Amino acid sequence: MRPGRVVLIVLLALVLSAVMLGTGIVIGNVVTADQEQAALDPFYTPPSTMPDKPGVIIRTEALGADPQFGKGYRFLYSTTLQDGSMAVSGAMLFIPDVAAPAEGRKVVGWAHGTVGQGDACAPSRNPADGMKDLSGFLPEAMRQGWIVVATDYTGLGTPGPNFYLVGGQEARDVVYSVRAVVDTPEYSAGKEWITFGHSQGGHSALWTGHLAEQIDPDLQLLGVAAAAPAAELASITNAQWNNAVGWVIGPEVAVSWPAAYPNLSLDGMITSAGMSNYQRLASECITTAAIEGLVRAQIGQTFFTESPTQNPAWDAVVKEETPGPLPVDMPMLLMQGTADTVVLPWPNADLQTSWCAAGSHISALWLAKINHLSIAVNSGPTAVSWMSEVFEGKTPVSSCGSPLPVLEPGQ
Repeated sequence: MRPGRVVLIVLLALVLSAVMLGTGIVIGNVVTADQEQAALDPFYTPPSTMPDKPGVIIRTEALGADPQFGKGYRFLYSTTLQDGSMAVSGAMLFIPDVAAPAEGRKVVGWAHGTVGQGDACAPSRNPADGMKDLSGFLPEAMRQGWIVVATDYTGLGTPGPNFYLVGGQEARDVVYSVRAVVDTPEYSAGKEWITFGHSQGGHSALWTGHLAEQIDPDLQLLGVAAAAPAAELASITNAQWNNAVGWVIGPEVAVSWPAAYPNLSLDGMITSAGMSNYQRLASECITTAAIEGLVRAQIGQTFFTESPTQNPAWDAVVKEETPGPLPVDMPMLLMQGTADTVVLPWPNADLQTSWCAAGSHISALWLAKINHLSIAVNSGPTAVSWMSEVFEGKTPVSSCGSPLPVLEPGQ
């Protein structure tokens, strides 16, 4: 073993030892969190008799964390799987204090980013963390009088597999969360809405832009906002498969994609270290999984044996789950930080160029020195301004043809 590698492993061991020594300080908090999650289990358990259609609220309770200018709730609602069978998802709901207009309140359907697949990772089961990414736009959305509904996605915090980066399921979960709110008279929700998502949620939002009318033609989706969307899956995969990001995203995909594509095999695609740990890592919440991913990458371990795009079966799924350009009548807001090391900037620069060429109407915000986690919050004011224009029936200014700050891989 090379001396440099020995030094690195020793340093990592020291770091991990320090973390373990610190566990005694936080063990009481961990136990408390486990007890809180166990107490929530009955709320997230599907009823013995399911609703006969998707988009129905099953139960609701106060969230215990209210936004400015409104009240927060969690709720369980019905949705469907790809085979048409019924399923449930949890969600957060934020109702403004402002009186509803005669035509009903506008609705924003939020789609969250990667959080991990364990029950405790579901935003509505952990609202203190779940509301952080909404903090850049939620208070102003409440002040504007908009309803914000934020799905957890099927299987996240509820029984069943989680369909991570599976566009059809993500879109159904987003659409039916909005349907559930619209069909509850006490919320005074209108049928006009916008979807807004970050990271994985950006993938969800873009697929919702394509599929919402097919899923529920009665609702009127007016636009799509996406912050650092995981959209150009091949480009992201080819750049990230053999580093720490691969260890964070890979386990979730390894659990979810075979559930959606039963003939997709893990054999030969996942390293022995990955096969031994992927189910456990997928169930970890994102911070814990990311720390382990960093450590494994630093000692030279990869999750995948090669880029999934080099495997024909996996490459077919990568292509299948990559959203195409939105139609010109579906305005889009693209927001990206140039310091993002997770969803890299240049694939979304490519997206802006190619989608504009295909006729999409894209308004773009590029923020210098903003990383992946920060873009969700930092883009909030622009997102609210853009959504206000769309809700008012205005056409936002297009960024198509404007210079891009990132043009080539690595920049």
